[in-house]
Amino acid sequence: MSGLLALLDDVAAIAKLAAAQVDDIAAHAAKATGKSAGVVVDDAAVTPKYVTGIPAARELPMVAKIAAGSVVSKLVILLPALLLLQAFAPWVIAPLLILGGAYLCFEGAEKIWHALFGHSEEGHERAQTLNAARLEEQRVKGAIKTDFILSAEIMTIALSTIETDSLLTRAAALAAVAILFTVIVYGAVALLVKVDDIGLHLSQNGPLGVIRAFGRGLVVAMPTVLKVISAVGTVAMLWVGGSIVVHSLHTLHVSLPHDVIGAAVAWIAGDGASGAIPWLITAFLDAVLGFVLGSVLIPVVSLLLKPISVLFPEK
Repeated sequence: MSGLLALLDDVAAIAKLAAAQVDDIAAHAAKATGKSAGVVVDDAAVTPKYVTGIPAARELPMVAKIAAGSVVSKLVILLPALLLLQAFAPWVIAPLLILGGAYLCFEGAEKIWHALFGHSEEGHERAQTLNAARLEEQRVKGAIKTDFILSAEIMTIALSTIETDSLLTRAAALAAVAILFTVIVYGAVALLVKVDDIGLHLSQNGPLGVIRAFGRGLVVAMPTVLKVISAVGTVAMLWVGGSIVVHSLHTLHVSLPHDVIGAAVAWIAGDGASGAIPWLITAFLDAVLGFVLGSVLIPVVSLLLKPISVLFPEK
């Protein structure tokens, strides 16, 4: 009897330890999720463009393929690579964050300049000549490539916020962040790309006039909604990218951008101010810095990519 009681005590102790471990993982994952949320807005805003012009029956299968590629990128490639870097070369994390943040700034600034001045539609015309299967394959590959870059940023930011000596807890928290963000992003994308179809179905088959009117409203509103989401994603890209660069430089003891933004916030909002106003001012200044940095990088990136395009022309 005493042996059975001792066994039960051991089982209870193991259960408590496991529960504490799960709580620890959940706490680290929640903290990492909050820090990485800004990049997710952009990820969700960027992806719907890849299914534009695709037959409705292929939209959800395409989203599923992109989501599967995202999971592989996060769990199979990025998670072990980042854990190895943190274990053997932790000094690489901050420069990686700066590179990722600079890329987000570049992407955001390029979108704004394109919206202002545009460019030729040669790529669109070329896409028209592709058959449906080839076009879908290229779209999926392009989306997975873009997702990989954003996923690397999400995972790196998440890793930088997880403060634990346990490799298992760190890996489990990163895996939780990866799965959670994939579900959120591609669940939202799946909903966005099908809302117009849902609206069309309601407008044609709704049992009540108000429901049919609501369906027509969804169909009419979706192009505007997608444009707004794209704009929000661009702003989020600049804000997140600028913030990452500023804070990563600060950790490397290059504190001028951080100090200038801090002084500007104190001057505008007043010393000791707290709440939403200082945060909004900081986010705005981070976005402005991101736009300036991204604009500077546009010709630099174009110059660097030119020899690559010569060596590896698109077919």
